[in-house]
Amino acid sequence: MPILTRLKEDLATARAHDPAARSSLEVFLAYSGLHAIWTSRLTHRLWNAGLRLPARLLSQFARFLTGIEIHPGATIGRRFFIDHGMGVVIGETAIVGDDVMLYHGVTLGGKAPRNTPPGTKRHPTLEDGVTVGAGAKILGDITIGAWSAVGANAVVTKSAPAHSLVVGVPATVRPLSNATADAARGVHDWHWVI
Repeated sequence: MPILTRLKEDLATARAHDPAARSSLEVFLAYSGLHAIWTSRLTHRLWNAGLRLPARLLSQFARFLTGIEIHPGATIGRRFFIDHGMGVVIGETAIVGDDVMLYHGVTLGGKAPRNTPPGTKRHPTLEDGVTVGAGAKILGDITIGAWSAVGANAVVTKSAPAHSLVVGVPATVRPLSNATADAARGVHDWHWVI
């Protein structure tokens, strides 16, 4: 996808998710979540090209500037949005699908036994359309199914099927209500407004 098209898509995604966004210029200049995502795309390319140290250094510099840590090895989908962002951590083997939204303080963390070989999948997978509330911790090689919602401050260590509501400490899984599912999908039914 051409860079300009991807940039417009990112700006439109932010504006669709955040009613406080007044203009694309404001989003472009002031949204640290987008800055972290843009940097992660570059660091991911460096990482995959075998330039591991430069990728890590650039990702740490972005963390310093934005308060958001995205490991260069993480796989990030399209139309990903981090609202407020501060304190978000996304681990090396995490996979984030398309149309995912995270709030501040979210951790997509690893959980693996000692002496696990490098590169072993140890971070979560968030399928398309997942929304994760502020402060939630999703830990280990688990999958949160498409169009699910994880509640604020939930601690999730087990997979959840698509269209789930995942809440609590430890988290429990229940079906997402139709009204909540429709509201979550609705934010993705926007038209390009730049």
